[in-house]
Amino acid sequence: MLLLFDIDGTLLLRAADAHRDALHDALEEVWEVDLRGVKVETGGRTDPDIARDILLRGGVSARAIDDGLDRFREAAARRYAALVPDDLSAHVAPHAVETLQALDGGRRLSLVTGNLEPIARLKLRAAGLGGWFADGQGGFGSDSEDRSDLPAVARRRAGEAWNGGAPWPRERTVVVGDTPRDIACARADGVRVVAVATGPFGAADLTGADTVLDDLRGLPEALDALA
Repeated sequence: MLLLFDIDGTLLLRAADAHRDALHDALEEVWEVDLRGVKVETGGRTDPDIARDILLRGGVSARAIDDGLDRFREAAARRYAALVPDDLSAHVAPHAVETLQALDGGRRLSLVTGNLEPIARLKLRAAGLGGWFADGQGGFGSDSEDRSDLPAVARRRAGEAWNGGAPWPRERTVVVGDTPRDIACARADGVRVVAVATGPFGAADLTGADTVLDDLRGLPEALDALA
């Protein structure tokens, strides 16, 4: 089974301050606008999608946004590398470490996150979780602005590494996340999804998942039931 973990709200809690600041610094660098006062919903969205929403609300044209997105991705990753705390271990979600330990070996662990990949890797490394997630694997906000594209990207990469080149089968893939957008991206690719109510959304908001858990502690048993 291939498990595609979200990061913010799922593996890490309240660890986004440096990430938020890096995105705003990159917006200012690339488009020369200070839009820190513009508030948008961020849960389950990709970094480029969040940036586009902020910029549009701030009066930047869609064409100017498209022209600057590549530079934005580079600037955001560079700024996060400068801002990320040395130690984010205090932000690891309850039961995340023992759950990853229990799953490691019998299942393939990977990522599907709206974070740009360099940000995702640095964030997990600072939290002490990076070793569970292989380089070259997963789907990230740097792969597509549209979150619904990312499970297929992750399955393709998993197939190249572990399945003889064919995309990893949908029926053996599960997304693990904490927002309705995690559920929606799994459904868009036809894969199953386990939701955890550890982020900004309660269990009542996550009823579209195959299983909803209070936290990661019950994940191994939930996956056994889905197998």
